[in-house]
Amino acid sequence: MSTLRNRVQLIGNVGQDPEIKNLENNKKVANFSIATNETYTNDKGERVTKALWHNIVAWNKTAEIIEKYVQKGKEVAIDGKLVSRSYEDAEKKKRYITEVVCNEILLLGS
Repeated sequence: MSTLRNRVQLIGNVGQDPEIKNLENNKKVANFSIATNETYTNDKGERVTKALWHNIVAWNKTAEIIEKYVQKGKEVAIDGKLVSRSYEDAEKKKRYITEVVCNEILLLGS
């Protein structure tokens, strides 16, 4: 394998209305989550569907599109990359989070 890539593609439903922030230097960021489904067979032979939640971050032009057109419940396709980062919570404890940085979004359904 000569080229290794960090690429994520997800199709899911938006869990809440995106949070939009206007930052310095005319930058904009959108934060929201989407749910995807995973189906498996448990030990009893029953089919189980489980929702998996993914944190999405989008910047600038992509954030503007999300601000205008994306709401809770919409089905979307996301193309992006995984990014891990750390932050301090309110109790000054270091936390780690993995997010999908969205490069492209496609609005699906109605």
